[in-house]
Amino acid sequence: MKDPAGQIRCDNDLKLYERLLAHPEVSRVREEIEQQEENRKGPGVRRHLLSTSVRLSRSMSGALHEMADRCQERLGIESSLELYVYSAPQFNAACFKPEDGRVYIMFSSSLLEAFSEQELLFVMGHELGHHVYRHHDIPIGYILRGKTRPPASLALDLFAWSRYAEVSADRAGAYCAEDLPSVARALFKLASGLRDDTIVQFDLDEFLRQVDDMLALGEQPGQGAPMQDWFLTHPFSPLRVKALTVFDRSVLMRPGGIDKHDLEDQVQTVMGLMEPDYLKGKTDATRAMRNLFVAGAIAVADADDGISDKEQKALEEFLEDDVALEKLDPERLRELLPKRIDAVREKASLSQRMQVVRDLCLVAGVEQPVAQAENRLLNDIARGLELPGDFVTQCLEASPELD
Repeated sequence: MKDPAGQIRCDNDLKLYERLLAHPEVSRVREEIEQQEENRKGPGVRRHLLSTSVRLSRSMSGALHEMADRCQERLGIESSLELYVYSAPQFNAACFKPEDGRVYIMFSSSLLEAFSEQELLFVMGHELGHHVYRHHDIPIGYILRGKTRPPASLALDLFAWSRYAEVSADRAGAYCAEDLPSVARALFKLASGLRDDTIVQFDLDEFLRQVDDMLALGEQPGQGAPMQDWFLTHPFSPLRVKALTVFDRSVLMRPGGIDKHDLEDQVQTVMGLMEPDYLKGKTDATRAMRNLFVAGAIAVADADDGISDKEQKALEEFLEDDVALEKLDPERLRELLPKRIDAVREKASLSQRMQVVRDLCLVAGVEQPVAQAENRLLNDIARGLELPGDFVTQCLEASPELD
């Protein structure tokens, strides 16, 4: 396959990536970071890694370097790699933005100890996927956590792109590992923190049934799943496994498989669980969600010294021309909130309720720090919708960085 990495990349990742690179705010932040790096006098990435972790030479870990060689060959990467390990109980790995022609991959010690060779191939290929697709060109964390909050529409695009960027990186990892059960087991371990020697036995079919149930019912992730992850930047792991199962059946992985167009359509259906367009929907559930969002957004924005210019702009970006904001009465909408919360709780699934609250958090987050009055109202709405107790905090404080 000519340019295998380019061919397996998720279409929505590439489309959103190119759109974001052309966005004036993203361009401004990129230029700002480049200027800071030019003026920086402190140590670079390599010196930092050498001082905080252990470099794994080929003589120290020949097997890990052979995995790296395989990933480089499969993905067509010519840059030299340096591998590092640091002490940590959590499973983690990261690929850093290249420096001086080198690519750096760092693993936690617990991950290297607990993952099999095929699982490590997936993890390494995933991290190299972020490199080969130049995902670090979009400084998502810098933009979302900067002093100047991005417009709500840009924040939504960044969240959506980051999820599809993870799909592309997952495909790169699966393409390197060529073993779907091991890939799924690696994602299960990363999500659960469990090792092979526990009393819990991983069941791929059961893991995938979670997604099938969500597709059929629009309901919550599987029992015991980390529901807070549902609407954060990274795809919830069963969705990632489902997307990889479709990828594994495609012509990109096996002769005679489904074509690329069908692959992307099926993946978008799976990932669409995280992006229901209720602001345009015509069902009873989406109408109830839209009514709650309008009332909740106005009430939250007005909760602390009235609606600011930034909050007004964020509301206009969400609602476009559908609602005349100047005609809305914040006090009256606040009175209507309990009734609208009840309607959404009755008609909308848990995942749909989470979507509304996450979007309300985006409106509240355009000005930092989020005022206590706004935070209290967000939590009141979340409790009324029977969401997990810390969901609002998770939405307001979630790390946007690629994994």
